[in-house]
Amino acid sequence: MYLPRYLFNTNFIEKRWPSILLSLIMIFHTITPGSIVLAEIDPGKKDMSILIGSIMQLTNDSLYYDLNNYSVNMKKGIETALQSQPINDRKKIEFDVMNDSNDPITTVQTAREMIDKGILLMLGNVGSVSTLKLMKVLQANQVPAMGFYTMGDIDAENMLGYRPNTAREVIALIDNYVTKNNARATQVCIFAQNDVFGLAGINGLKAALEKLSDTQATINKLDHILDMMMGGINPALNSIGPVGLYQYETVFIREAYLSLKNWERESGNQCRFVILVAIPKVAADFIAYTHYRNESWSFGAVSITAAGHALSRYIRNYGIEKNIVITQVVPELNSSLPIVVDARNALGSDLNHISLEGYIVGRMFLTILNSMKDPVTRANFIKAARQNTFDMGGLKIDFTRGNTGSTLIILNHVNLGSYNLAKQ
Repeated sequence: MYLPRYLFNTNFIEKRWPSILLSLIMIFHTITPGSIVLAEIDPGKKDMSILIGSIMQLTNDSLYYDLNNYSVNMKKGIETALQSQPINDRKKIEFDVMNDSNDPITTVQTAREMIDKGILLMLGNVGSVSTLKLMKVLQANQVPAMGFYTMGDIDAENMLGYRPNTAREVIALIDNYVTKNNARATQVCIFAQNDVFGLAGINGLKAALEKLSDTQATINKLDHILDMMMGGINPALNSIGPVGLYQYETVFIREAYLSLKNWERESGNQCRFVILVAIPKVAADFIAYTHYRNESWSFGAVSITAAGHALSRYIRNYGIEKNIVITQVVPELNSSLPIVVDARNALGSDLNHISLEGYIVGRMFLTILNSMKDPVTRANFIKAARQNTFDMGGLKIDFTRGNTGSTLIILNHVNLGSYNLAKQ
């Protein structure tokens, strides 16, 4: 996976909380002896039940509407999967979901509470910065992190992710654009959130450029941005390369737009294709702003930006006709794959790309749990996950070679809410 050197975000934390408090809390939660002991005493099993936890953004705050949309649908999909599938030894699964209000300190505190309860693993968490802070706690306590809906590419030994890396989605968009339009990758630009989510997009663009000749100057610009961000948030990184950044937890997009225009002037390369690595509402606002400025740019979006039909719904509300290429990491909603048929039957009108991913994550957990021959412990669960490949109703899951279970990336064209499979 990507980004081991760019994972930590001190600037953002220092703005919101005293750094001393953060350090004390992180140290407490990662090295407290009692937590380490829990990893050795068959956690997650309570007589006839197995406890799993999840931390999500669940709030009615309009500022976090898109994050709440991710969380509500992931939760719905996971719960539906857990309720609809049998467990071999008939033990009850307890799925404990807690709200962190998108606050990394609350995430850490909530994780400690769940670890103290004896969770077997964390399942389907939603977040970006909060997930970075959480992973240290989970690693120290040997708690598996499974099927996280993570904005960005985060790697850890105890991580069992479903979705492919965001960087791979970006590469797929670039390859499709270059092939279908007989274009150059140097005509690709990025509009991104200035945190680990955006970093994944920049890494994807860099990887695409590394396959081409005469791109080293642009790669050096991208490396400069990556080095200065150091995996965190640095709002002063615009007008450096083919990247326009907007600040995490804001909707201010003008500086990002001006950054891309500055790149066009300085480099002589036009931003023919702009990849959106942002939350849906901000991405739609950016498209609307460029439309207002009479730009002829075309757009691509990664799956988290598309968020099922969220991005297309925002664009439709603006009355803008834009054909956008998006990636999806789940099968088509009308697929005949048995796992999708099961999800359609179980979720009904609640089926969408995000709830389907939640359903897949829930089934993935149950499939691995049912395959276990050894006692149900955290270490044995990870061992079982990495020993075999799994066929979940026609969807292949493979952790034998890494921390990402699926490599599925599907390209769609979306225009005013209508999805059409892109020709491969």
